[in-house]
Amino acid sequence: MDLSKITNATVKSAIEALQSGSEQWYSFFTENPEMTDDGHSVDFKQFFSKALGKEKFLTIDRVENNGMDIYGKFEAGQWGNFPVFFKFHQDAQGKFDRLDIGQTQ
Repeated sequence: MDLSKITNATVKSAIEALQSGSEQWYSFFTENPEMTDDGHSVDFKQFFSKALGKEKFLTIDRVENNGMDIYGKFEAGQWGNFPVFFKFHQDAQGKFDRLDIGQTQ
């Protein structure tokens, strides 16, 4: 899959780790990042302990907000395939301290 649309280098590296199911995914985030899934607060580590290596982007369709917001078709294991957004929020040290994900229309 082509990740060249992702213009933020840190987001791109994080998505590469997500795509490959690598534990390196966690290294891009603060110790306890905030996370929402369709507007509901969820535990980041618990969520990705189930999703990492099983769920991934199938396409990157749109990138916004200086490369921090990613939109595309996503394979979500038992939940099927559907369009999603991932919105990354970065702290002053360059780590992601919040991730908002959800379904798009």
